[in-house]
Amino acid sequence: MRPPRFQAASSFHEDLKGRIKNYFLEKNLKTTGNFSLYFKAIVMVLAFIGIYVHLVFFTPIWPFAILESIILGALTAGIGFNVMHDGAHGSFSRKGWVNELAGISINFLGANVHMWKTKHNVAHHSFTNVDDHDDDLNAGAFLRLGPNQKRYKVHRFQHRYFIFIYAILYFYWVFFTDYKKYVTKKVAETPIKKMDLKEHVSFWGFKAVHLFLFIILPIYMVGFLPWLVGFLIFGLATGVIMSVVFQLAHVLEETSFPTPDKATNKLEDDWAIHQLKTTANFATKNKVLSWLIGGLNFQIEHHLFPNISHIHYPAISKIIKDTCREYGIPYIEHPKMRLAIASHVNHLRHLGRG
Repeated sequence: MRPPRFQAASSFHEDLKGRIKNYFLEKNLKTTGNFSLYFKAIVMVLAFIGIYVHLVFFTPIWPFAILESIILGALTAGIGFNVMHDGAHGSFSRKGWVNELAGISINFLGANVHMWKTKHNVAHHSFTNVDDHDDDLNAGAFLRLGPNQKRYKVHRFQHRYFIFIYAILYFYWVFFTDYKKYVTKKVAETPIKKMDLKEHVSFWGFKAVHLFLFIILPIYMVGFLPWLVGFLIFGLATGVIMSVVFQLAHVLEETSFPTPDKATNKLEDDWAIHQLKTTANFATKNKVLSWLIGGLNFQIEHHLFPNISHIHYPAISKIIKDTCREYGIPYIEHPKMRLAIASHVNHLRHLGRG
């Protein structure tokens, strides 16, 4: 299946890029991360290591062990949001090797950065909310996330059970989809860049490291049943947090799910306007939330300028919002996270009924 094409770049997109470029020139700022990002990364990584060591080697009584397993899951998602995400987009640092190191953090957590870059940077960012091309819309028969997907009877209840599907995302990703992509050499309809020997070794080597750190060693230290309970709680917490954050950015009542013209294989808009119609922000005034989830509540800014670090999103959002207003282009935003969740649930309910 050929990838769809966008319309020619609009004057809006060219004007917006110029304004953002001028902002960084006038402020004499780099588009990459700074000390505040590096400090946050260090705090999260050290917290993760500390809790992991305490759980595995100094296992507390069960109520605290359960709590620490949940926190470990939250830190896994947090490292993914704040460290890996910027690193894989090349925006964590001006130094390439630092970005590579930040991106590889996902490998220690069980996934693979090479597969992620194709799934996220290429397929998702290029063809946001386009069926068969944006793999983030692919939940199989479990969920109907877009209006162009086939509806099954079970989808009538998806607004009630969706959280259970989101909860298994981490396990599904780490233990199934990475291997599926490795074997099929593609993400949805997007081919994966050919892996060299180093990348093959990295894929299997890090999978083995994850197996040892999260399964073999914990079982040896605490026993099978305590490990199983803790690992399930950890993985389910990771899955819920990651899924909810990503879904609130695209799968909502207000966002669009464009389809290419059958004759020309072209989408209705240029790339920038397409991003604005398929993406939404939420709770951008909540500084604590923004800090924890790596600015992914500023999803519009991220999709329009994926190579700019998330620490700059609050500032450039004002420029983007003003430019959208001038050109009469929608800028979708929910002021509160609970309103975005309500929109997501309503979207699932509507798609489940017809």
